[in-house]
Amino acid sequence: MKNSQENPLLKSYDTPFDTIPFDKLKTEHFMPAIEKGLEIARENIKKIKENTDQPNFENTVLALETSGELLGDVTTIYFNLYSAESDDEFKALAQKISPMLAEFSTQVHTDSDLYKKVEAVYKNQDGLNDEQKRLIEHYYKEFVRNGASLPPEKKKKLEEIDKELAMLSPKFSQNVLKATNTFELHITDEKEIEGLPKGAKEAAAFTAKKKGKDNGWLFTLQAPSVIPVIKYAKNRELRETISRAFRARAFKDEFDNREILKRIAQLRQERAELLGYDTHAQYVLEERMAETPENVMEFLDRIYSIAYPAAKKEKEELQKLAKETDNIDELQGWDAAYYSEKLKKIKYDFDEEELRPYFKVENVIDGLFKVAETLYNIKFKQIENIPTYHEEVKVFEVKDKDGSHLGLLYMDLFPRETKRGGAWMTNFKTQGLSRGEVRRPHVGIMANLTPSTDINPSLLELSEVQTLFHEFGHALHGLLSDCTYTTLASPNVYWDFVELPSQIMENWTLEKEALEMFARHYKTGKRMPDELIKKMKKAKNFNKGNANVRQLSFGYLDMAWHAKDPRKIEDVAEYEDEVLKKTKLYPKVEGTNISCSFGHIFAGGYSSGYYSYKWAEVLEADSFQLFKEMGIFNQEIADSFRKNILSKGNTAHPMELYVKFRGRQPDPDAMLKRDGLIK
Repeated sequence: MKNSQENPLLKSYDTPFDTIPFDKLKTEHFMPAIEKGLEIARENIKKIKENTDQPNFENTVLALETSGELLGDVTTIYFNLYSAESDDEFKALAQKISPMLAEFSTQVHTDSDLYKKVEAVYKNQDGLNDEQKRLIEHYYKEFVRNGASLPPEKKKKLEEIDKELAMLSPKFSQNVLKATNTFELHITDEKEIEGLPKGAKEAAAFTAKKKGKDNGWLFTLQAPSVIPVIKYAKNRELRETISRAFRARAFKDEFDNREILKRIAQLRQERAELLGYDTHAQYVLEERMAETPENVMEFLDRIYSIAYPAAKKEKEELQKLAKETDNIDELQGWDAAYYSEKLKKIKYDFDEEELRPYFKVENVIDGLFKVAETLYNIKFKQIENIPTYHEEVKVFEVKDKDGSHLGLLYMDLFPRETKRGGAWMTNFKTQGLSRGEVRRPHVGIMANLTPSTDINPSLLELSEVQTLFHEFGHALHGLLSDCTYTTLASPNVYWDFVELPSQIMENWTLEKEALEMFARHYKTGKRMPDELIKKMKKAKNFNKGNANVRQLSFGYLDMAWHAKDPRKIEDVAEYEDEVLKKTKLYPKVEGTNISCSFGHIFAGGYSSGYYSYKWAEVLEADSFQLFKEMGIFNQEIADSFRKNILSKGNTAHPMELYVKFRGRQPDPDAMLKRDGLIK
């Protein structure tokens, strides 16, 4: 890199809506841009410290907020591409970039002089508005919670821990992706895949062709390949092979994550103790609605006390069916989904595959937009002139009811070997103040949905439709944010509040009024029949005990790694087995492990926070009840949800925002009632 003029990250973008010039970016652009960003950020921090004027909001807190704009922009682009579209060379940069960022962050947050200035502003907030006060509180707590008042030797230790943690999380994530991509199962005898839906067979045949096979069907560990096998393959051995491989990723293989995750947990514990907390969970939960590990455990246990007995009854029904139909004496984990589908068919005359023809991906996207347009009076329009990082990515402009520009939505929906698994929403640009003006957001939805084949378009199963609505809920949270400062803008809210806007959106996928907008047969264009919608709604609480217990097991496992001292844990598998004894419904499968591929807690932001999904389900079940009572497209309720929840970010405590919307605190049993587990 001869000079910054050749680096698109260091020039003004000169693109529509100031979008990221993805088409011009190369791996070699990132290190120089990050080094330059760090240099500018350090200079800005120095200016704040050297300013001899009395510390105030503008010269201290606002100056801090805007000190690292270039650095923030470049690292956001880097880590988005790291997850969505990157090769090994690009990923390897994380081992340099992450420690540099961690070192800088720790140096800033442990700087005593800077802390004193922030503290002075925190103690004198006269004449400031509520949002400014909230931003001051955020920075003050950030300094306190990141060691600003520690003695020098402890600050040094904290810096070392943060640097090491910054290297380990990307490594964990990379191992899971590599383990996922390594597995391939090529089958040439059609008898072995009996029971698989036609679409799943076609997808597997298409994958085989793409991978250079002359014939047969190729199965991978990408979710659209795994799920149909687990649910429909008559061949029990095939179900077992795929299930075992999926659950053994990054465990005792060449991408083994055991030592990495132990080290992550240990370092988090050490960090918490340095800062005066008993555990990492105690440290994290101080800034959550749940507040303490004890409250989380009490919350999980309350659901467990109702869901586990229900799940055991559900399992007994499955066991009876398996014995009667296939003479199976003991159900295994790879049998559960298969016999669940059979039982659902018997009980409700309903097979989820019947829905797939009505969920062509383009129609579902159209449905997302129509639901949002009806609720919030906003408009979506695809635009072609925006640079993207992959040809599959589509970009939409979002406008408000008065025609004003709200933001951009990027959609990247199908699996690739260069993209991590799962589904997530991301910010390319967060709404709020940047470079002297309050800018509108650019957000993205990333997923790994069933792709199209050479025979059929992409036809989604119900859970994929719900995934899309879920991530779209996060996207709406980002797009409808109306805050002054990016740090407080949506979706930068408490982690046990952030899932409310996403999970509430899933409810519209089961409502006739919404389905009529988009659920049309991909060949005939006919609407989904009322009879099919009724069957789907009747079956919606089928196996809810089991579904709840599955989520609880992840929550308990997360707390086990983070609400206790993990330094005595030697055997990852043994420890996990002990923790999950209480939620176990099926026999232990040797050679499999959840922790080793549990990216949410070891490579994402959910450490001590996986319970958030259930917590937010309580909030969304209680919130959607109001929509049900008043009308699922009731304008007054939708306006209130936008005004009090979606637009407000972290400008007030989440409970305060929730009460403004709902008129009261949430009903703690709302989710259990909705799932039919209590009356």
